[in-house]
Amino acid sequence: MSITIKQATAGDASFLAQMILQSSRAGKKDGLFDVLFGTDDDKIVLEKLEKLTQTEAKSHCHYKNFLIAQMDGKNVGTLCSYEPRIATKEAFVQALKEIGCGDEINKPLEVVYNCSFDTNKSRLMFDFMEELEGFIDVGVLKALMQKSLLSARLKGYRIVQTIIEIGSLEAELFYKKLGFEIVDKKECEAYREIFGRAGVMLLAMEF
Repeated sequence: MSITIKQATAGDASFLAQMILQSSRAGKKDGLFDVLFGTDDDKIVLEKLEKLTQTEAKSHCHYKNFLIAQMDGKNVGTLCSYEPRIATKEAFVQALKEIGCGDEINKPLEVVYNCSFDTNKSRLMFDFMEELEGFIDVGVLKALMQKSLLSARLKGYRIVQTIIEIGSLEAELFYKKLGFEIVDKKECEAYREIFGRAGVMLLAMEF
């Protein structure tokens, strides 16, 4: 079965929401969006994530930042690649407010942003690199990455970065396998209290 890569559209919102939720939980009971939306009810969280991918504000969750991998016409994986100079923290907050979030998002976002890195605006960011169970190790994520980096090179990017949680061993091993290296770590007690993970790591790769 061959893998084809396509640009996501608004019609893919349901699948994107599924992959965003899978990525944000990453083996934990509650991920960022469970906390932001104040519920771990899959139906509610997925509905809000669908809306988040289609807001006027172009946050990193916007569908235009996503590539989708397909096999035999079935969506099997995603990769979000975004430019930090465009998909800013402010854009994310605005997008959340567009879908009805209020001041309750301020505290968890403050914890997340305090336990993060000042990412270089001249570098591309990867997020939500996910595949459906049953399609692991068939080359889905590698194909997504190659397609994304090809486009990034045409825009002048030469370094791609991603942020993962400390303790996400599968994600860490996978990114290292693709050629990423850990360049920074940040441990935060407040982050541990909310998400049960010690903090986050910044990984980067030249291409």
